[in-house]
Amino acid sequence: MRTSLFSNSPKSFLTIAVTALALTACGQGEQSNDDQASQGASDSQAQAGAEKYDRSQIRIVGSSTVYPFSSYVAEELGATTDLRTPVVESTGSGGGFKLFCEGASEDTPDFTNASRPMKASELKMCQDNGVDDITQIMVGYDGIVIGQKAGEPDLDLSREQLTKAVAAKVPQDGQLVDNPYNKWSDIDPSLPDHEILIYGPPTSSGTRDAFEELVMEHGAQNIDGYDGNKPAVRQDGKFVPSGENDNLIVQKLAQNGNAVGIFGYSFLEENRGKIQAAKVDGVEPKRELISSGEYPVSRSLFFYAKNAHVGRIDGMDDYVKLFLSDQMASDRGALKSLGLISLPPEELEAMREKWKNREQVTAESLKAEHG
Repeated sequence: MRTSLFSNSPKSFLTIAVTALALTACGQGEQSNDDQASQGASDSQAQAGAEKYDRSQIRIVGSSTVYPFSSYVAEELGATTDLRTPVVESTGSGGGFKLFCEGASEDTPDFTNASRPMKASELKMCQDNGVDDITQIMVGYDGIVIGQKAGEPDLDLSREQLTKAVAAKVPQDGQLVDNPYNKWSDIDPSLPDHEILIYGPPTSSGTRDAFEELVMEHGAQNIDGYDGNKPAVRQDGKFVPSGENDNLIVQKLAQNGNAVGIFGYSFLEENRGKIQAAKVDGVEPKRELISSGEYPVSRSLFFYAKNAHVGRIDGMDDYVKLFLSDQMASDRGALKSLGLISLPPEELEAMREKWKNREQVTAESLKAEHG
């Protein structure tokens, strides 16, 4: 069992809270208006008389990329408090939003992880089912890696070359035709002379959404003949959807030197020695280049909280505070060793404030998020 990251036990925190309330009642409290407002936000559900649910464990679904970080925090919460360890499922970002947005009843998830922002259509799905009080928290950055077996010749792929390898249709002689490229060398003679085989994420994955946006849409804009059309992923066996467990992609790459895979940076960090990363547009997926945005396939990571469950499911506030603590999410935190690329200190503090205030996701905020 890991030792607690905090110096005070849960009982100590309770004692402090009771003492503080007593001082306030006697007119001796010196708590600022901001602190009082934040405490009010934290306890809003309990003050509203929310009834406790019978379920005693937090339930978390969503992104396979965020899964390792979320699972670590969940295990730490269970190991260092009296709370039961939350249940974390890897369902993909899209799959997570579907489950999260089913309603606000006890049998629906409390959090969903995502490797992309929520879509406006997903917010509407939530709202249509009575889930209209949601807080979005960004936890860090990630890069989408194009990986291959360690020891293979280095690859440097442009986003245009990747688009031609993955797209269902490509421009030829002024028309969009079924993708004729079977070998990488068919795309460019400088590329390896072996069959195209790409293990990638399924349609439910946020990694797939981000790859299509950051690689394929960008590539299509720079390839004559697409004329504004967004290419779909080919389905002729050259691109193989490999489920929500990115470790399976890593295992397949380790066994096949001719294959490449698409997965999150954290899985590269965990499997160095087995796999290596290709450059994309001449840039390596390094931590500092991902956080700066210089690596062209960089993205933000999120989780979403169902605020209607706060006060009804024990530990939701504890889980978020632990996740956003310096001990977990900062550049010196435990999640860095798992591959999380941390937010700058001021952005991390902004996320803590966002949670204290239970800042609500709106159509306008999502529009700004998607640019």
